[in-house]
Amino acid sequence: MAQAKIGNSTSASTIATEDPFRWLEEVQGERALAWVRERNAQSTKLLQSRPEYKGLRKDLVEILNAKDRIPQVRRMGPWLYNLWQDEQHKRGLWRRASLAEYQRAEPQWETVLDLDALGAAEKENWVFGGAQCLAPDYRRCLVSLSRGGADATVVREFDTQSKQFVPEGFSLPEAKSEVVWADENTVYVGTDFGPGSLTDSGYPRVIKRWQRGTPLGEAKIVFEGEAQDVAASVYVDRTPGHEHTLFSRALDFYNQAAFLLQDGKLVKLDLPSDVQANFWGSRLLLQPRKDWQAGGQSYPAGALLLVDTAAFLKGERKFDTLFSPTATRSLAGYTVTRQHLILNISDQVASRLEEWNFSGDKPSHRKIQAPFPGALSVASLYDSELPKDELADRYIVNYADFLTPDTLYLAQAGNDERQVLKAREPKFNAGGMKAEQFFATSKDGTRVPYFVVSPPGVKLDGKNPTLLYGYGGFEASMRPWYSGGFGRAWYGRGGVFVLANIRGGGEFGPNWHQAAVKENKQRSYEDFIAVAEDLVKRKISSPKHLGIMGGSNGGLLVGATFVQRPDLFNAVVCQVPLLDMSRYHKLLAGASWMAEYGDPDKAEEWDFIRKYSPYQNVKKSVKYPKVLFTTSTRDDRVHPAHARKMAALMQSQGHDLLYYENIEGGHGGAADNEQRATLQAMEYAYLWQQLKR
Repeated sequence: MAQAKIGNSTSASTIATEDPFRWLEEVQGERALAWVRERNAQSTKLLQSRPEYKGLRKDLVEILNAKDRIPQVRRMGPWLYNLWQDEQHKRGLWRRASLAEYQRAEPQWETVLDLDALGAAEKENWVFGGAQCLAPDYRRCLVSLSRGGADATVVREFDTQSKQFVPEGFSLPEAKSEVVWADENTVYVGTDFGPGSLTDSGYPRVIKRWQRGTPLGEAKIVFEGEAQDVAASVYVDRTPGHEHTLFSRALDFYNQAAFLLQDGKLVKLDLPSDVQANFWGSRLLLQPRKDWQAGGQSYPAGALLLVDTAAFLKGERKFDTLFSPTATRSLAGYTVTRQHLILNISDQVASRLEEWNFSGDKPSHRKIQAPFPGALSVASLYDSELPKDELADRYIVNYADFLTPDTLYLAQAGNDERQVLKAREPKFNAGGMKAEQFFATSKDGTRVPYFVVSPPGVKLDGKNPTLLYGYGGFEASMRPWYSGGFGRAWYGRGGVFVLANIRGGGEFGPNWHQAAVKENKQRSYEDFIAVAEDLVKRKISSPKHLGIMGGSNGGLLVGATFVQRPDLFNAVVCQVPLLDMSRYHKLLAGASWMAEYGDPDKAEEWDFIRKYSPYQNVKKSVKYPKVLFTTSTRDDRVHPAHARKMAALMQSQGHDLLYYENIEGGHGGAADNEQRATLQAMEYAYLWQQLKR
């Protein structure tokens, strides 16, 4: 890679053409895979021979397969469905139980589909990709199956009563598909129909209406997007009396154009492209990502607004404000029951719940007393398609913080009564540990919050092995969580863990995210560096003992950061990363992220991208920390070539590094708990090697 050619006058396409490691972009290429196997063997030999490795892997397998894990459920009719993986069921059991059974200490689950048995019978490495099931009886499901954890799936119709795939039922070959029930004998489908049917990002551009018993080729086109869109999609709401079919074009990652099907015609919803719309019975809920002037009123970015759907479609533009953000409070999410709306509010990166009650003549609002100051997640049990739903005003709440294991509650809208459904046993001894929140000052003066989890008896001597984790992109918030893995492998062994809430995330609403996109993406890295420097200033750690970790966009974060400030770190775990920002938009789903990073093919945008793109800025003459790159051959979202090429370039420059690529696993990096434990144990063994006192 010729560093001298990286300048204002050089385009991204020129840089890419001169790339000597382009051959590593051939995912299954014989030469590329030989390169991968050679580096895998080197890294595996080194890290699995570390004295910590066996104990780490044993602990991690035990945690990942723990029997007291809370089964995450999705309600479908009378059942709660769950996918369960353990040492006997590595790919998982798709199973179900009633709410009454689920409440028992040891529920009797009914297996619906055994993924391991299916994979063995069909000689495929199937990973469950979810199911779209038809209400109100939820008997017929469109089940997605992924090879090795990739985003692309095959789709097959499945009968949850007979527990068999439906002969001659709806079926799609492997692709990144969109499939939604219209009725029992009709589906809307977007898939790879052939040339021109996908967007530049590799997602469906065309939606067809497909009748049972007819060839897919005879399905009629009902909606189309443009090639430069991220994707075309369809949403069907079958709430009795309030049925809606909504088609949308994702113009980019944060903007869409929505079209409502009315009397056989598509009518564009009169909304700014950044406003998210969701139907709730007769009501329409709206969330603007930018400040919005409508009906003579101003509504701030990050607000939640309500309007009657019929009135809105007739031109009404007077909205009720259900939530308005402040400098420290943002809307992390919401869920609805039949007559209540539950707000999940982030208050200085801690969760609070509030409730709107619409059962009376006038809506009423109240604060919900709930555990604080950790992270709460809320999911409704309400099924709008059931005429009589006994769970219509029930919802489930999960609470956890860094030192408190997850507890799952069954809650009742309208009051603060909660019943414990499930609670995890502690996975590490938290005695003497503490979790604190601090603030660092970024380069432009912005205060950036971060959490520090410390082991017992930590001394402020700058010698603590410290792992700094971050993400900082796509409006995703990094909230406190309970991790048996981090507890056993890191702070349970004397390490300090730090979680940074940098710009680019959603911790303080859309503005916090938008402050660090495109030409301002560098702010994410400056925030992360500011947190690292603050840790050194407080003598929590020092560069010799400070490591960083991040995946996907977080992989870009740690990649850019260690290239810019190699003096600040002694370990870098760079997971399923983006690193070559001159070609990210040409690889797999990369084109869908241009609203976040910009378009490298535009000279004015490449001019700011090139300044932080790790692949274009790593230099032979600079001493870098020894990096561990991890990725997956089956990752069809972020191309493994990012990690491959960065490792190859750095090795050609003489830098010492480690590289590990799981042959399966998709964007998550692993397809089952055994693979996850192996990968994570290698990562922690590396961190202890680099950062120990």
